[in-house]
Amino acid sequence: MKKSLLVISMMLVLVTMMGCATTGELEKVQAQQKLIDAKADQALQDAQAAKAAADVAKLKADDAEKAALERERIADEKAKRADAAFQKSMRK
Repeated sequence: MKKSLLVISMMLVLVTMMGCATTGELEKVQAQQKLIDAKADQALQDAQAAKAAADVAKLKADDAEKAALERERIADEKAKRADAAFQKSMRK
């Protein structure tokens, strides 16, 4: 009986020791976690830089659109004046 309890106890201790992570394994996991965190931080910075660049590009595009609309309005006004001048010259 004592021998069987001793054997069972030894097996439980052995299983417990095998199931626990060693210091080296824990350090390896921590190093991997730090690497993942660094990559995530870099990805976040890259995403923020890309968003900032996209915002600048959108502002430039909006400004270009406003300028194009203004040029179109001016061209329409000139065309109307030219048409009016042509119509006036045809009446004479």
